[in-house]
Amino acid sequence: MRTLLELDSVAARYGPVQALRDVSLTVGEGEVVAVLGANGAGKTTTLRAISGTVSRSGSIELDGQLLKGGPEAAARAGIAHVPEGRGTFVDLTVVENLKLGAYTRRDRQVKRDIQRIEAYFPWIAERGGQRAGTLSGGEQQMLALGRALMSRPRLLLLDEPSLGLAPLVVREFFRTVRELNEKEGLTVLLVEQDARIALSISSRAYVLEVGRVALAGASDELRENEGVRRSYLGY
Repeated sequence: MRTLLELDSVAARYGPVQALRDVSLTVGEGEVVAVLGANGAGKTTTLRAISGTVSRSGSIELDGQLLKGGPEAAARAGIAHVPEGRGTFVDLTVVENLKLGAYTRRDRQVKRDIQRIEAYFPWIAERGGQRAGTLSGGEQQMLALGRALMSRPRLLLLDEPSLGLAPLVVREFFRTVRELNEKEGLTVLLVEQDARIALSISSRAYVLEVGRVALAGASDELRENEGVRRSYLGY
């Protein structure tokens, strides 16, 4: 499998607080990889380092090209980031949110891609004119995913997508992510506190502990290892 994303000795800080220390990981093209760990382990900061929304050191490469600059440079390189808390534009309509996701594109296939998103989330076709702020939490999370897909990303970063959602909605959301991976070959780096569901959808996983990679391996093996589950995964 060809490596799409590679982090080598990445560090990041918020003022005097060191959030990441020497983090190295890879994501293969077409792969779903999970990043797990307790609160404060550095999971969200890892995604922010990749998308350029936090000051970082070390090397981050996408398809062999060094990533430099902030979030706009990352977006133009083909990275879409769905942040924790969804980040929908609540005063804009559903369709306006989707169109914003295509702002880096120069082609004329935006309407066709909105129809593609509607095939995954049929409710969008019926409620495209509705203000995003009036949607349920689950619908806003699905809209955030749809907006990210509108950029036709090479790499999708998902940060805690299950947070605050009902179990049924979580299952539906991850079913769609799996379908996108299997049908379209979408590459996903997933940060998720629910280790069970993260390991069920990913092929490999990294476990962070106080800003460092403490453990890495195949998701199936981590899920079956009782010592790993008790020590790192909390179940």
